[in-house]
Amino acid sequence: MATAAEKLSALKSAVAGLNEISENEKNGFISLVGRYLSGEAQHVEWSKIQTPTDEVVVPYDTLAPTPEGSSEVKNLLDKLVVLKLNGGLGTTMGCTGPKSVIEVRDGLTFLDLIVIQIENLNSKYGSNVPLLLMNSFNTHDDTQKIVEKYQNSNIEIHTFNQSQYPRLVVEDFLPLPSKGHTDKDGWYPPGHGDVFPSLLNSGKLDALLSQGKEYVFVANSDNLGAIVDLKILNHLIQNKNEYCMEVTPKTLADVKGGTLISYEGRVQACNLADFISLQPSSWKLHKSQMNMCLTIIYRWVNLNAVKRLVEADALKMEIIPNPKEVDGIKVLQLETAAGAAIRFFDKAIGINVPRSRFLPVKATSDLLLVQSDLYTLEDGFVIRNKARENPENPSIELGPEFKKVSNFLGRFKSIPSIVELDSLKVAGDVWFGAGVILKGKVSIVSKPGVKLEVPDGVTIVDKEINGPEDL
Repeated sequence: MATAAEKLSALKSAVAGLNEISENEKNGFISLVGRYLSGEAQHVEWSKIQTPTDEVVVPYDTLAPTPEGSSEVKNLLDKLVVLKLNGGLGTTMGCTGPKSVIEVRDGLTFLDLIVIQIENLNSKYGSNVPLLLMNSFNTHDDTQKIVEKYQNSNIEIHTFNQSQYPRLVVEDFLPLPSKGHTDKDGWYPPGHGDVFPSLLNSGKLDALLSQGKEYVFVANSDNLGAIVDLKILNHLIQNKNEYCMEVTPKTLADVKGGTLISYEGRVQACNLADFISLQPSSWKLHKSQMNMCLTIIYRWVNLNAVKRLVEADALKMEIIPNPKEVDGIKVLQLETAAGAAIRFFDKAIGINVPRSRFLPVKATSDLLLVQSDLYTLEDGFVIRNKARENPENPSIELGPEFKKVSNFLGRFKSIPSIVELDSLKVAGDVWFGAGVILKGKVSIVSKPGVKLEVPDGVTIVDKEINGPEDL
């Protein structure tokens, strides 16, 4: 059995022969694998975990109001860059190409809405907020073609690629491409923690700093709630916070993902599964206690701090091993998450924001919400309908027949009205007519082999439907 040092030595030789990636990528990859093989791990002790105070996780409603003068707002915005993580494909929703080009509402894609939002900010205040798209090798070519349509818009758009790392063969810890798998299956993008070194390696970071940019707002391209918030930006500049994590109370829909803790005097991100596993056996976090935790949604980061820490190789984020299989070969992807970097920055804080700032579209059930009358579209912003009294969104569960966007859209003549809906379950061969209104708790599950058509204009209130006779 080879030792860790022998594995790393063999890996270095194999990686040196990979011509598809840069020296920076090779060095970053070797460093990551070396840390993994050394067994380096951060050990969190339950007894040292503390609930974050309001100084560490600041309540949004305590932030100072935004300066009202347009020149003051322009000064704020001229220090800002918006960066969208654009490396994901829409495969889980049955689409090819970047997820950001899925049509969300009124014929507009995620990317269209992002561009419209920033254009409106720049036009209103005479500012120059650029948009950066961090692509992966999976989305780069398609995105380059797509952004051409915005060339006459009032916004600078820059693209750069995150790192491309070779998948590791579990059996001998050698890179998959060195064994002949040189196509895309041999490679992977190493998680959004890679945003910091990739910003520097691409040259974008130095270019932004030379333009006087100070903060970057980082969010996934598929999160429609991720809009520039001037109150947050103003707070960070006034208080010289190098890193800010926006968080919002978890719901039962957020059982995965990270949460924030105070640990040895610093704010720290902790994976919820790890958090639960750390608890003493005398107390276990129950699902009903989820609101004690905060789900991590966006990041605001000081660009000078990013440069300082990346150049010092100080961002030793926790490594996330992600096992996969390619053509029957067991492989490993080593990834990092951007949220784990928070503990390396000075004066890092969280801000506990309203749930309205968190509107991810991960599945067609989320698409149903944002395409419905629960939201309206104003200047590229998806605004919640004030007519809905319940602050929570309805829970939507759609069967596999609705999983792909094309199938989902084909099964609705128009998206039903759901302003007064609490929950919806749909499964089987179900088709919706136009002008349908759903209220309360609705379940529409057709029997196997039965096509169930919900007629135009029907209103369904607190009902379970299994066949035409129930309508």
